[in-house]
Amino acid sequence: MDAQPMSADQSPHHPPLEQLALEPLLIDESADPAQTYERLRSRYGPVVPVDALGVPAWLVIGYPQVLEVMRDQRGIWSKRIESWRAYAEGRVPEEWPLMSVSRGGSVVYRDGADLTRLRGAWSAALQPFQDRTRPQARALEAAVHRYADDLITAMTEGGPAAGQTDLVARYSRPLPLMALNRLFGFGSDHGEELVLDMWRMLDAGPEAPAALARLVGALTESSAAKRATPGEDLPSYMLAAQPDMTVEEMARQMMLLVALVGDHTATLIANTVAEVLKGDTGARAGLAGGMIQEAVNRAAISSPPMSNTTLRWARADVRLGRYLVAAGDPVILSIAGAHTDPVFTAGHSADAVRSSRAHLAWSAGPHGCMGRDLATTITVIAVERLFERFATLRLAVPPEHLPWRTSPLMRGLRALPVHYELSAVPPPVRPGPAAAAAVSPETAAQEASLARRVLRALRLVR
Repeated sequence: MDAQPMSADQSPHHPPLEQLALEPLLIDESADPAQTYERLRSRYGPVVPVDALGVPAWLVIGYPQVLEVMRDQRGIWSKRIESWRAYAEGRVPEEWPLMSVSRGGSVVYRDGADLTRLRGAWSAALQPFQDRTRPQARALEAAVHRYADDLITAMTEGGPAAGQTDLVARYSRPLPLMALNRLFGFGSDHGEELVLDMWRMLDAGPEAPAALARLVGALTESSAAKRATPGEDLPSYMLAAQPDMTVEEMARQMMLLVALVGDHTATLIANTVAEVLKGDTGARAGLAGGMIQEAVNRAAISSPPMSNTTLRWARADVRLGRYLVAAGDPVILSIAGAHTDPVFTAGHSADAVRSSRAHLAWSAGPHGCMGRDLATTITVIAVERLFERFATLRLAVPPEHLPWRTSPLMRGLRALPVHYELSAVPPPVRPGPAAAAAVSPETAAQEASLARRVLRALRLVR
């Protein structure tokens, strides 16, 4: 094992983290950050001392080391901010950009029995939407198909059969937002601002604290309403599974759902489409072979939506790579860095149709993502419908000029400009869940209206 607890007679051969020269945390994502990770790996090995927006931290970029910390088989790593030595000593500024994320109260930031309790509630709440034999899952899939069609119609109607559009702004962001409304059990006139505020919070800019406050307020109000009047929605299922959950605690869990569906899934959709259009990572081969889920998997390897995980803190001194991570030191796991590690890349070929499932885009161990099937289903439908409705899609700029978000956590596109040509052949109506749930004309009209309202919230249509 690479991560070894330090015995009493061992001592570090380097100064403490706070006294080391620090590399800047990679947040200005380029078209190919692999070169940066290669440089860091050659100089530091699998663990790098970094300046994380003003505080020192360890960035883990080695695949075996990231996986070891995620699995945490010895219970060395804590997700509670109280374990952070500098925070406990009052040395972390309140205005630190990632404070609002690190102090969150969702299952992501729990350990031990508390983690087990909340993951049980999440499992019960997600199952109806992830088990494709359940009517809720079939209805959700059918709805996502309709949302995709409504958005494609809205972005192309009234114009020629060929044109140019931004698939991030007009498709990959609004579609998961619409699915999120359904999961929350909102009506068609709610929720447009939720994902926008999550976007602001995860970007860790000056608007992050205010965005967090608005999100907590909106979700607290919604959670209280679900306790009073349960419905056939994810929050109601979670409250049924864990009746003693407070409204405030419930709101924190729903913030995680906003992140998973509204931001992570939106990013995965855009990253997958970009990888297919670039055609240099195996994603296009997966799509051409009729395996859209494989294309999504390849995109998760080359452009994982979450490039860096939220912080963990060492409970005890532990040797990691070349360094001693002292008790209370913050650690950031770089999924993007791990995916460029030769230990990982040697195990699969970018040209292979079937890729490795050993990637870490969904994390692993006690904090592995429980909603990965939900996010993958939405992404697969979104990508599939896009390529069914368009006869031609090609990038409107060279791949190296695609604009990436500036974020310490997420690797996603700010825009995905494409040239398109609509298919002259009507798209197929697929049997199974997508066709099984008929909707009334009133519901169809409301959902088409929702697509327009979401786009208006994003300032894309009048």
